[in-house]
Amino acid sequence: MKRIAKKRKEILAKYDFSKSYTLLDACNLVKEVSSTRFDASVDIAVRLGVDPRKANQMVRGTVALPHGTGKDVRVLVICTPDKEAEAKAAGADHVGLDDYIEKIKGGWTDIDVIITMPSVMGKVGALGRVLGPRGLMPNPKTGTVTMEIGKAVGEVKAGKIDFRVDKFGIVHAGIGKISFGGDQIRDNANEIIQTLIKMKPSAAKGTYIKSIYLSATMSPGIQIDSKSVTA
Repeated sequence: MKRIAKKRKEILAKYDFSKSYTLLDACNLVKEVSSTRFDASVDIAVRLGVDPRKANQMVRGTVALPHGTGKDVRVLVICTPDKEAEAKAAGADHVGLDDYIEKIKGGWTDIDVIITMPSVMGKVGALGRVLGPRGLMPNPKTGTVTMEIGKAVGEVKAGKIDFRVDKFGIVHAGIGKISFGGDQIRDNANEIIQTLIKMKPSAAKGTYIKSIYLSATMSPGIQIDSKSVTA
C-alpha cells in the first residue's frame, strides 16, 4: 500500500493542478502520469457553453481521427442479404438481419457500433430500449444509417467516431491510447476540438469552449488552455 501511495505521489508531482497546459504539453504529460500496466485509453472532455435541453443548441456529429482510436472497434451490420457481402468485405465483425434483431432483444450488445440501412430501420428502431441507453442506436446524422454500407464500415474501422453533448453540456470522446506518441494524441484531440468549434450553434451565446480536459484511464485530468486551440 505504501508503494502505491509513493507511486501516486510521484505521478501527481509531475504537474500542477492549478495550471492549464498547451495541447501538445498536455498530450505528452498524460503519457507521463499514466500508471496503468495496460495500454490505457486517452479521453477528452470538452465543456461547451450550450443548453442541451434546447434543440437548437444540441451538438452532435462525427469526426475521423487522423490516427484512429487504437481500439479494435466491433461492428455489427444489420442489413438485407444483398448487402451482406459488401459488409463482410469491408471488415464488419457481425452481419445479419432477423437473427441479430432477436439476439439484441435477448440482451446481447457485445458490439461498439451498429450500421444499418434505411429499409430495415423499422426493425432496428424497435430495439430502442436496449440500444438507446448504450449509445448504440444507428442514426443518419452519424452515417450509421446508409446504403453505403461498405464505406460506413471502413470509416468506423479507420477511426471515425460519433459524439454528442450530454445533459451537462460536456462532450466526452476516446481519442487514442497511451502507447500513441504525444503528437498523435494532439492531432486526434485537435481534430475533435476544431470540429466542435465549427459546429457551434448560432443560438449559443457567450463563451462556447468553456473547458477542455485530457485524461487516461485511472489518471487525473489535465486542463488544456482553451485559448491555445481556439485562437
